[in-house]
Amino acid sequence: MDFAEYFPIWNKLTPEERELLLGSVVLRQVKKGTLLHGGAEDCQGLFLVASGQLRAYIVSEEGREITIYRLFERDLCLLSASCVMQNIQFEVTIEAEKDSSLFVVPARIYKALQEQSAVVANYTSQLMAGRFSEVMWLLEQIMWKSFDRRLAEFLLNETLLEESSSLKITHEAIGNHLGTAREVVTRMLRYFQSEQMVKLSRGVVEVTDAVRLRKLCGE
Repeated sequence: MDFAEYFPIWNKLTPEERELLLGSVVLRQVKKGTLLHGGAEDCQGLFLVASGQLRAYIVSEEGREITIYRLFERDLCLLSASCVMQNIQFEVTIEAEKDSSLFVVPARIYKALQEQSAVVANYTSQLMAGRFSEVMWLLEQIMWKSFDRRLAEFLLNETLLEESSSLKITHEAIGNHLGTAREVVTRMLRYFQSEQMVKLSRGVVEVTDAVRLRKLCGE
């Protein structure tokens, strides 16, 4: 894998900046479930996903998780290098949702590039603005949307990601994504099943009526 092909602003960098990156970047192979980043004090560097899928989430004082965004091929994660961002203190955890390959740019290297390159600084600002928008969107979903609608949207999105109507996922995992107790997820899934929109079995949720789920989402 060639880092230059994956880094979005590679062609805008100077030869010296490219050399600095190539001399420091490391390619990591990680298994599904690997914890990659554990909070603001953990500052490994910039993650660039070459393949696979990562999940960024926050944890409440009660231990409840909620997914704030996911990272796919060619996505960059700045929060894994949050120590180089001024006034950014965000306790986010990042794990591999699938077996993944990712490039890691050490935090000190990325910080140096950001300080000396207007191109890198501007790109970093754009990335942070995009992630902030995603978090604000999530807050709106939690505050204003009913749980049945949020769950329906989640299931439909998962069928697209997995390219299958049969999802191998537990009720607890769904709750972790949506920031909701497992019992609440189970009750709503059973309601969906009674309405013949899904079929439940151990560790599997099968979407049987995507049209009705989309109507529930207001589509």
